[in-house]
Amino acid sequence: DAVALAGQQFGRSVTAYGRIDFLRLGPLMEDNRADRLLFWPDRRGIGLKQVQTILAEEDATATDLASLGAKSVAVQGLGALEFVLFGTGSESLAAAEGTFRCAYGQAIAGNIAGMAKQMVAEWYVPGGIADHLRSPQPDHADYRSETEAMEALVGLVSHGLEGLRDKHLLPFMASDDGPAKPKLAVFWRAGMTADFVRAQIEGMAELVARSGMARAVDASHQGLDNSIGFEFRNAIRALDLVTLPVEAAVADDKQAAALAYLVLVTGSLQAMVGEQLPAALGLSVGFSSLDGD
Repeated sequence: DAVALAGQQFGRSVTAYGRIDFLRLGPLMEDNRADRLLFWPDRRGIGLKQVQTILAEEDATATDLASLGAKSVAVQGLGALEFVLFGTGSESLAAAEGTFRCAYGQAIAGNIAGMAKQMVAEWYVPGGIADHLRSPQPDHADYRSETEAMEALVGLVSHGLEGLRDKHLLPFMASDDGPAKPKLAVFWRAGMTADFVRAQIEGMAELVARSGMARAVDASHQGLDNSIGFEFRNAIRALDLVTLPVEAAVADDKQAAALAYLVLVTGSLQAMVGEQLPAALGLSVGFSSLDGD
């Protein structure tokens, strides 16, 4: 039925976005799109409350694409759409009383689709960021040399790995400070936490492989490319063991151990991509976008 189909298409959108979530430059950072597409983390539940208020009050301005795009970033992206499709009250979608909820979900979907089209157009515009990264020139304002382009790419993966661990793994996992908190996991309502994490890892692994960044090192560092590829495969193997929704996975010894191992692997990868690789290439990758600098 239509509700099930919408859920499937939502899942495809989540994994498609997951593959590029770490590309924090160019079109994704224009027009506040990263936050508009996925407002996360929502540490105090402010975004969730805003979405719930729209649904409770049946705010008609949230069903119009133009006015929705002018609202809070938290009510117009994948997180809001997840709540519409899978959150409290979503069973009404198949009934007459779900008419407003459907209209709001449709507007969010249209908003996401519009941003996706804009990003594709901006990535591939002749003389745009993709061209400049591939063919840096001294007279470009952004990437004037191969070193600058390589620093940008290596930095994306290094900071992406850090963000994956600090925003999408550690907050919901059990620690010395207390038990697991699965409701702090991204996309837990849709049961797509592991799918989103996997998509991020696959996206970063693909950028490393396709760019050849770890093959550009000198003879004394030739094994680094293989080591990075091996650890990315270890990360995927760990995720292969996480087959349950996150609230069940953290309560299962084997799957919780796989998640803990995944945290270790992301740390190992970050050391390789964020420290060893820049040193081998003579790059300065710089501080993380996550630490508030």
